[in-house]
Amino acid sequence: MWIADGWSDYEVIDTSGGEKLERWGDYILVRPDPQVIWNTPHDAPQWKKKNAHYHRSSKGGGQWEFFDLPEQWTIEYELGGADAPSLLKFNLKPFQFKHTGLFPEQAVNWEWMADRIHSSKKKDFKVLNLFAYTGGATVACAAAGAKVTHVDAAKGMVAWAKENAASSGLADAPVRYFVDDCVKLVEREIRRGNTYDGIVMDPPSYGRGPKGEIWKIEEKVFDLIASSVKLLSKDASFFLINSYTTGLQPAVLRYMLDTLITPKLGGKVEAEEIGLPVTYPSKILPCGASGRWSS
Repeated sequence: MWIADGWSDYEVIDTSGGEKLERWGDYILVRPDPQVIWNTPHDAPQWKKKNAHYHRSSKGGGQWEFFDLPEQWTIEYELGGADAPSLLKFNLKPFQFKHTGLFPEQAVNWEWMADRIHSSKKKDFKVLNLFAYTGGATVACAAAGAKVTHVDAAKGMVAWAKENAASSGLADAPVRYFVDDCVKLVEREIRRGNTYDGIVMDPPSYGRGPKGEIWKIEEKVFDLIASSVKLLSKDASFFLINSYTTGLQPAVLRYMLDTLITPKLGGKVEAEEIGLPVTYPSKILPCGASGRWSS
C-alpha cells in the first residue's frame, strides 16, 4: 500500500462505526467512510470536540451539522523537492456529499509525480490533469516546475483550483484551465497533435459533462485511457490513474496500463491501494487505488 504519511496539517485520528474522525488544520470533522465497518471505543477525546459532523441519510446523501466551523479555512502541505520543498496551500470548505475540497491521501501521488518531474531534468515538462477537481495534482505538478493543463467539467471546481494555485504562490504558474468534458478535450488534443510528458486522471464513478454528457467509469475508462495514451510524448515520464470505484481494484488498473502503454513505450507499471495512517489505534485506512506507469 502507498501511504500518504507526510501530513502535519491533516490527521485521521480515529475510525469507528462507518465514520472517520479527522483533524483538518485546527478543526475536527466527523465524516462517513464506507470502508470503516469496525467499531472502536472512541478513546480519542476529539470525538467530543468536533467542529462539524456529516450525517449520512438512509435515503442517500446526507447533511452537515455545524458546531464551530468557519465557512472556509486553509491547510498546508510541504511537498518534497530536489532542491527545496514547496509549501502547498489548500482552501477548504464543507460542501455537498461530505467533501471538503481535498483528498489528502493523494499526497502520496503528488510526491511521486513531483519526483518524476524533477528527475526528468526536462525544462518544458507538460502535464495533463483530467477530472482535475480542485487542483491538488495541478498545484503539486506546477510547484515541481511543470506546465499543466487542468481539465474539469465543473466551473466551480476550476475556479476553486485557481484559488488553490494562488494560495500556493502559483497564480502566475504556466497552468491552462479548461471547463470541459475530459473525453472531448482528449479527442481535440489528439487532432491538434499536442503531447504531454505526464498524464494524471481521477475519473469519478459516475458524472456528467458541462453539457449533460453521462460518464460511467466501467463503460468509459478503458477507451479514455487508450485515447489518452496517444497524447504521451515519445519520452514521456508517467501516467497515473486513480480509482475510488470498488470494481477497479489495483490489479485491474495495472492490467489496463500494462495493456495500453507498455507495448508502446516500455517502462513499468505498478498499482496499489493508497491509504492514510490512523492515530487511534495505529492502523492504515484504505482510500482507493492508484495505477502508475513510469518510463
